[in-house]
Amino acid sequence: MKRIKLLFMSVLMTSLGAFAQNIFTYKVGDCEVSMLSEVQQSIKPELLIGATPEMLEECAPDGTIPNAMSAYLIRMPEKIVLIDAGIGTNLFDNLFSLGIKPEEVDAILITHAHFDHIGGLLQDGKLMFPNAELYISELELEHWKNEKSQGGERARQVLKAYKGQRHTFQPVDLEDETTFLIPGIQAIAAFGHTPGHTVYLLSSDKDKMLFWGDLTHAMAIQMPYPEVALTYDIDPATAIDRREVILNHVAKHSIPIAGIHIAYPGMGLIKKSNKGYLFTPFK
Repeated sequence: MKRIKLLFMSVLMTSLGAFAQNIFTYKVGDCEVSMLSEVQQSIKPELLIGATPEMLEECAPDGTIPNAMSAYLIRMPEKIVLIDAGIGTNLFDNLFSLGIKPEEVDAILITHAHFDHIGGLLQDGKLMFPNAELYISELELEHWKNEKSQGGERARQVLKAYKGQRHTFQPVDLEDETTFLIPGIQAIAAFGHTPGHTVYLLSSDKDKMLFWGDLTHAMAIQMPYPEVALTYDIDPATAIDRREVILNHVAKHSIPIAGIHIAYPGMGLIKKSNKGYLFTPFK
């Protein structure tokens, strides 16, 4: 009996450890923001554009770079909002653990339509968020209408399924403080990774948080060297420019950030350093 009890406790602690790495929650004004982890992983330096051997030796000496795939849940006083929908692996278990049913999500804000951001929206042809209003930038939607790749076909399938509850918009400039997509959230242009890539700025009380989607994929090297791009960037030069502008803005104004591909806990603060920028994750 004692051995069974010890085994049960071991399994329980393992499960709790896994759970701890799946969700991280942070308070932003009157809102609760939760990182919902789909995958914690690493990527290879071969995916980087513009990384010199010296940069790699400094930032990724073991040849791997921490990475993740996540979605973000914002529990606002009046709404439940999802930023992207991951690939749908742990998404629904994570929502359930927070007491959230998919049909309770009011709005889903899409940064862009790569599959690791929209895969959780549709499974076996079924709308997984039947009551949510879906928001995607007009430029992004237009891009995927004409994309010939397999990813384009999957994006069209998902976005078409949500046509009845889909809304398009034009993202605003980073310095615009007046135009809101929904109350408390602005849609900010951050083109480059894809033609309509959008980041979202949450404001609540006096607090803010910027959800920057795929502004970065390799924090270990793109913080000290923001000029390094990724093979997934459709327009690397524009992606680099937007990254520099946004990094400077959040560092200057001490705005916490949350990234889809930032390893657990996925959120933290950006500061300027003597070499690019420094990211300090929350604890």
